[in-house]
Amino acid sequence: MTAADPSAPHIDAQGSGKVALSGHWTHRALTRTIRELRKALGQFPADTQWDLTGVARIDSFGALILWRAWGRAWPAQAEVPLAVREVIARVAAVRGDSLPPAPRPTLGAALEGVGGGVFRLGRHVSDFVALLGRIALDLVELVGDPAHWPLREITANLYKVGVQAMPVAALVGFLIGVVLSYLSALQLQTFGADVFIVNILGLGIIRELGPVLVSVLVAGRSGSAMTAQIGVMRVTEELDALRVMGISPYMRLVLPKVVALTIAMPMLVLWTSGVALLGGMVTADLQLDLGYGFFIQTLPRVVPAANLLLALAKGVIFGLLIALVACHFGLRVKPNTESLAAKTTASVVSAITLVILADAILAIVTRRVGVPY
Repeated sequence: MTAADPSAPHIDAQGSGKVALSGHWTHRALTRTIRELRKALGQFPADTQWDLTGVARIDSFGALILWRAWGRAWPAQAEVPLAVREVIARVAAVRGDSLPPAPRPTLGAALEGVGGGVFRLGRHVSDFVALLGRIALDLVELVGDPAHWPLREITANLYKVGVQAMPVAALVGFLIGVVLSYLSALQLQTFGADVFIVNILGLGIIRELGPVLVSVLVAGRSGSAMTAQIGVMRVTEELDALRVMGISPYMRLVLPKVVALTIAMPMLVLWTSGVALLGGMVTADLQLDLGYGFFIQTLPRVVPAANLLLALAKGVIFGLLIALVACHFGLRVKPNTESLAAKTTASVVSAITLVILADAILAIVTRRVGVPY
């Protein structure tokens, strides 16, 4: 095998069972002719005498090719310079059977994993409570000094998480109302209970579906944005710059987000529930021939006003939880992009999980509130 480039890997069969190698046996030099070289090396018998004195450079890739061609054993006759021998020896030392075996699952490892998870959860809860306490102290301080309220930050966040979320909330709410009304109508027609679609839509959307649906949307849209914003400021050291200038990040970043989302969530719940009921009315009129007037007149009678107040209260609680979780994970971001992505994902998942858990608890606690008998 010949090569115009003197640095290219070269194999010279000199006869009498002797093979001389020369050139650069590196990944860069071997890439273009790797198949031909492997084929050529595989043609020589086991008793071949190898001469590697002409090899100018060799890396682990070239050493691995030679080691495999030799059958993973040193040839009986080989003239190998010391530098080349050291590289091949390092490759030869890495054997498949020398690797540590995969750890088997044991009871101790399982207990260790559970214990680690409990401790991590405890740290999250501790930091979450500390964040809540810090916000409470800031609120007490602002009550005594109203001139320092971050009103611009609050109104800006209120616009971002409230006004800008209205179109997507309306679209999703309308479609959910249409689907729920359509599926309910199919079942009610079977039993001739068409008029009860008002009860199903009213209680289902106002009491449960509206607050939970808005919470999921806000957690994915606004909660992730809050975590990402605080996390980026952490990566770019803007939080440290605020502290150096004597500005509290909690007062200017966390508190406005928490206050804005707590205020905006009840309004979004009311808006989305109303649009969802509109979608349900449209489908009920088309599917069951129930007029809009009948729907509007029947809704206040079958759905007590306590359900609306309960939905607004859920909006306040869910908005507070989503904002706290988003800020909590944003403040825990480490100064690297991988941590930013991980904490943003954890923020959304944790917020949705916490909202559903809180909704389940509230459903049990308020099971007798606003239920018509």
